[in-house]
Parts: sequence; C-alpha cells; structure tokens
Amino acid sequence: MNNDDLLAKIGQQQEETEFYTPMPQGYRKGHHKYVVVVGTVMSGLGKGIFSSSLAKLIQDKGMKVAPIKMEGYLNIDSGTLNPYRHGEVFVLDDGMECDMDLGTYERLLDQDLSAANFTTNGQILSGVLKKEREGGYLGRDVQVIPHVVGEVKLKLRELAAKSNADVIFVEVGGTVGDYENAFYLEACRQLAYEEGEGSVAFVVLTYVLEPGALGEQKSKAAQLGIKRLMEVGIMPHIIAVRAANPVKEKVREKISMYTNVPMKRVMSMHDVESIYIVPEMLREAGMDREVLTLLDLHDRVNQRSEDRERQKWKWFVDRIGKEDKNVTIAVTGKYTALRDAYASIIKAGEHCSVHLGVNVNFKWIDTGTVEPASVASLTVWKQPSNGAIRLLKGGSDGVLVGGTVDLGTTAAVDVTVAATPGGTTDRVSTTYAPGTEMTVYVVTGNRLFRSTDQGATSEKDLRLNQSATAVYHSIVVHPANQQRLYSIGTPGVFRLELP
Repeated sequence: MNNDDLLAKIGQQQEETEFYTPMPQGYRKGHHKYVVVVGTVMSGLGKGIFSSSLAKLIQDKGMKVAPIKMEGYLNIDSGTLNPYRHGEVFVLDDGMECDMDLGTYERLLDQDLSAANFTTNGQILSGVLKKEREGGYLGRDVQVIPHVVGEVKLKLRELAAKSNADVIFVEVGGTVGDYENAFYLEACRQLAYEEGEGSVAFVVLTYVLEPGALGEQKSKAAQLGIKRLMEVGIMPHIIAVRAANPVKEKVREKISMYTNVPMKRVMSMHDVESIYIVPEMLREAGMDREVLTLLDLHDRVNQRSEDRERQKWKWFVDRIGKEDKNVTIAVTGKYTALRDAYASIIKAGEHCSVHLGVNVNFKWIDTGTVEPASVASLTVWKQPSNGAIRLLKGGSDGVLVGGTVDLGTTAAVDVTVAATPGGTTDRVSTTYAPGTEMTVYVVTGNRLFRSTDQGATSEKDLRLNQSATAVYHSIVVHPANQQRLYSIGTPGVFRLELP
C-alpha cells in the first residue's frame, strides 16, 4: 500500500470500532472448527501427545486436520534454544526450527508441516510492529487488545484457509496462569465468541497428585488450575486428567462438579507404556465422539476410512513390545544427558522396532568426554563411494550422528559417515585431526551442513536421497560391513535393516 492509498483509506474511515477481526482470503466461517488444548498445574503434561492423538482420531474419520503450536517465548523460532532447557529443536521441511511437539504431530498424523503450523510471541509481536510501521492500523494506538490478539486469530485463520482443514488443533504452550501465554488464551476466547457456538472446543489437561506419604490421589491443585482458566472467561468442554495411575472415580466426580464438565467428558489420562497407545485410549473413553458432538461434525465422518485406519493402527500397536531380536546403535552427541534432545532418533528407533520386530537399544556417547588424541586410534575403512569411522569398541551394531551436534565438539571426537545411496559423494568437511583421513558429515533433514552460526546455518545444499534420510537426523553405518548403510529419521517407516 503506497502513501496515497493509505491516506485515502484513513480519510474514508467514518468511525472506529472495538472489533478487530482480520479475515484471510479463502476463509470459510462455519466450515473450519477448532480444538484448543491448554494445560494447568504444571508444564510437561503431554499436551502435544494428547492433541496429536485426538487429531489422529479425527483424521482417521476422513476429515482434514491441521495442528499448530503456539509458544510463549519471544524467540522468533526455536533454533537458538539450549536443548537442556527446551529439548530437541525439530526442523520442518521449509527450514523452520521449532518445538519438539511438531515432531510428534508429524509422526502421528503422517503430515509434513511448515512454518504455518508454529508460532511464538516473537513472531506475533514482530508481525504487529511491522504492520504498525507500515501504517496498517490506520492511525489507531496499537494495543494488546485488539491488535496483538487479532494477529493471533489471523494466524489461526490463515492456517485454516491455507490447509482447508475441517479441524484446527491449537496447542497453547506453557501453563494457564503464565504471563507469556495470556494473550493466546484471550485470542482463543475471542475466537470462540466470533466463530459462534459449536465452532471451538476447549480441552484442558490437568494433573492429579498422589503423594507417597498419603497413598491417595489429591485433586485440589487440578481444581484450582482449571479455575484459573475459568477466570479468564474460558469454560472447558473436555478435561483430561494426567496421573501416574488410573484416576479414581471419586476424583473425577470432584473435578466434574467443580468445573461444570459432565463426567463423560472428564477422562483419566494416566501413564501408559507407549504414547502410541494413547489414540486408542482416547477412543475407548469416547473423546473423539464428544468432539464430533461439540463441533457438530457427525455428518463429515467417513466410516470406511475410520475402520481402515483403525485396523492399520491396531497392527502397529499390537506389535509394540513383541520384539525378538536386538540391535545396539551408538549415538554421539553433545546433549546426551537429556534424552529429549534426541527425541526424533529415539522415536525413529521405536518405529523401527515395531516394523522389524527388533529391539533397538541406544548407547549414548557424550562427545565432550572423548579426548582428541583418541581419534587417531579409530579404524578407517577406505571405499570409493563411502567410508566409516568406527567410534566405539563396545560391540555396537551401528553409529549414528545427530544433526544437532555442535561441530566444535564433534571435531574433537569425530564421527561418521559417507553419502547415502543415490546421494552426493562430495566431501563437506575436511580432516579435523592431523594424521587421520576422517571426513565428518553432519546431517539435518535432507541437507548436509558444515558449520553453524547463531540462529542461521551456513550450508552447502547437497541433496540426499529422500528415502534414505527423513525430516530430522541422520545416517547409521554398520561398522562391520562397509557396503551396508542404514538411516533413521522421521516421520514414517524407517530403513533399519539387519545384516
């Protein structure tokens, strides 16, 4: 918009309104529905697992779903966050570096997500300030309400229009009561008001304590946490109660009475042996049917699709824990003390376990504890198309190097691998240790990286075989067989073959 157009638009404005509801092109009000998932009591309840599991059930019914994670920090993305503070940085196909929950959504929904599926306070506020500088608010004093929350609503509606989804699953990061996510909650409240009844369902995850000294479950913290949500004008429709053990009927009754949520919508979401059991757990509790009722979606259900997808999922779940072989993969890294820093590798191993009937054990190697002098003693195989460095003497069946490993630390250790079948054989980095012939490849997504900066990666864009490496890390080489190369990555079914 040039200055003349801007002044003309301001001049035509006759009166102000308190409503600020920007609508993206192609948005169909009434068609797009929303499920908003929030957490109380504490963080780390598994909102991403719950939201993606519920989204999978709706997707299985033949509907299109689109998830979005809204983070409360002021960073533009997650790329510069310390894994010890925030877990794995998950990299999307378009390069967006985001929260590890996006990996959960990709794995359960089998979708390739983009920057449209992730936002932060930093992104929202940057967008508002950019519009203000461009005169986009037509002379108004820019405020949290309506402009900042309006930007949040616009982000949600843009995702709905872009994806043409039947249901948008909105995960609000953090805990109810945090300053950081306050305007996300207000935006969702306004969204429900503007979209009308039957368009937005609010789901609350809470936690029931079970102190060992008392020997019983206590619900007061859960009740007060949900009260904080009700105080900002949001009435929950569904409550998922997290606990170490199945939640007692009496506890569910207390929470139901305190929150005005019917008992059939207060479910126990206790710990289970695998997150892949959660979708069936929600189905058995009837949460998918409750969402259909709340959002008036029964007429969009494709029963054949649901039956087919349920059988496929049942095959997968029934094979969990039935492995009859073992394989050990050594994983080198800088943050191995925190398993969440390598969540995609662990989940990829779980997928391999199920599909191959092989129990994948990981041997974690802290690269910071290996002396540079030990590098020279490593065995190097020389092959025309690939080479591998045997990092371990502990009998591991393979070596895996994560793409998040810092090259400065990696140089002291040094690790893996050659190019994947069908990929490039160009060397990306040169020998780090004098007197050796090692080449280090650091793999993230389908690119090879050779050095990193804060918030941006200096890359040589060498495309790898997409079938051999997937969205997040990396390459596995069997040290006893130079001809055989394996990969672990996400999402989907991964290529891990036994010799």
